Amino acid sequence: MSAPEHVKVAIVGGGPAGCTAAIYAARANLAPIMFEGGGLMVEPLTTPGGQLTITTEVENYPGFPHGVQGPKLMELFRQQSEHAGARIVTTDVTSVDTSARPFRIVTGEGEFLADTVIIATGASAKWLDIPTEEKFRNHGLSACATCDGAFFKGMDLVVVGGGDTAMEEANYLTNLASKVTIVHRRDTFRASRAMLERARRNPKIEFATHAVVDEILGGLPKPGVTGVRVHDPRDGSTRDLPCQGVFVAIGHMPNSALFQGKLDMDAIGYIKTRPGSTATAVPGVFACGDVADHVYRQAVTAAGTGCMAAIDAERFLLQ
Repeated sequence: MSAPEHVKVAIVGGGPAGCTAAIYAARANLAPIMFEGGGLMVEPLTTPGGQLTITTEVENYPGFPHGVQGPKLMELFRQQSEHAGARIVTTDVTSVDTSARPFRIVTGEGEFLADTVIIATGASAKWLDIPTEEKFRNHGLSACATCDGAFFKGMDLVVVGGGDTAMEEANYLTNLASKVTIVHRRDTFRASRAMLERARRNPKIEFATHAVVDEILGGLPKPGVTGVRVHDPRDGSTRDLPCQGVFVAIGHMPNSALFQGKLDMDAIGYIKTRPGSTATAVPGVFACGDVADHVYRQAVTAAGTGCMAAIDAERFLLQ
């Protein structure tokens, strides 16, 4: 059996953060290898291109005044990574040994040794797991108001959730929508008092409590989303709430399971990094993008921290 290939920089994940890290590391002559995922695992750690590959129109990424399709944007990211000199491998990473340098990475294409590892595995939105959800995803159903809210100007919308994220999404959407209804399974909320009161004071926000979404109503291509069917968990009674768009705001899960017990994480699983840096608690291991960001979760911020991670890795290797 041949010895594992030894590289200076290994990047796990091929979304905006991973591709940007690859561009900067390649331009620093570090010959990075980027494992973009392959989708072959039952629950893959990451998928090629990340969340943007399941996003339709992207209108808030700088440099595209007329917008760009999410998959097209990620294809451009990928092409630029390769043009800069990064090597991209379409395979899943199944384990990373962070106990000693060089770090041992096991993938579907074999084992590798890396002097530094950049984790850019992203996060995944939590969905409702109900009928018609897959049908309407990105066609009237979204998990990101900041990303997609502009497509719903003047419409009646539903936001599903009861935490701070739901309140933030609902308040943001009132700048665009005619009405926003927050649907929540209980009449008590996980949201902070300040966020909840802000939503309650907003004249465009209504609350539908004791309501569990069973189905998204409508049809494609027309009429699109026409409402949601909910049931009352107290007595099982159902009703329909009319709307033209649905935003699921029940949280995100960072794709960090591979590093559980190996790196410091918060209670949800976001990888902790040193303030003002992408460095983790393990020297030589860096984290960027949504796997370490529970606040912004935007393509542009992921790309920014991908740049930071590559620079941090370069400086680490020069020590």
